[in-house]
Amino acid sequence: MIDKIKLENILFLDIETVPQYPDFENVPETFKEFWEKKSMYFRGDDQSSADVYQRAGIYAEFGKIICISVGIIISKGKKSKLRIKSFFGDDEKILLQEFAQMLDKYHALNNYLILCAHNGKEFDFPYIARRMLINAIKLPKLLDIAGKKPWEVMLLDTMELWKFGDYKNYTSLNLLTQVFDIPTPKDDIDGSMVADVYWREKDLVRIVRYCEKDVVAIVQLMLKYQRKELIPDENIESTTFVE
Repeated sequence: MIDKIKLENILFLDIETVPQYPDFENVPETFKEFWEKKSMYFRGDDQSSADVYQRAGIYAEFGKIICISVGIIISKGKKSKLRIKSFFGDDEKILLQEFAQMLDKYHALNNYLILCAHNGKEFDFPYIARRMLINAIKLPKLLDIAGKKPWEVMLLDTMELWKFGDYKNYTSLNLLTQVFDIPTPKDDIDGSMVADVYWREKDLVRIVRYCEKDVVAIVQLMLKYQRKELIPDENIESTTFVE
């Protein structure tokens, strides 16, 4: 079945999220109480809710999206190119609106469009949908899956494909790039550092570049799943920044 998936129909994506506030002291009192209850399930006995506030970014109720990077493969003869674009900013509503407009536009041009992310079904897709509802944004058709039959849901997950029905296992994108010998540039940032880079260093561009590299990794992983050649660096183009 993996081989039958047409890569040209896939819109690959990755998101970066952070806590809604720079630190626990800035959180409204009501939400402090909710975070106290939420964090009690994973914080250590010697940790307070403030100590683990950086983890708030992984929960749609306590975090926000600061970047969505997308990539699409364009085939020209025997050569394939990857084009990447990012939607990012401090105003989450604006970036979500722009992403939703783009997604509906692409879907109108291609009824077979599929969204693909690593661990997307557990994280990226529901997180985007939840934050859109919170921001009063109409869900794009691809993310509005309520009431749809399983075969009508056009969401693909490279981690789920790797599981082969094994629901106990989580495998990171980073590990799979190593397993499949996919070249990845060495970064000075990882997912655990995003909140600090955003709130303390105020370096959103650095985060966007990190997010785009994850999209490249997901694309290359999917190519490996289909036993195809990787897309060389010279055929990867980001339209986000003008160098």
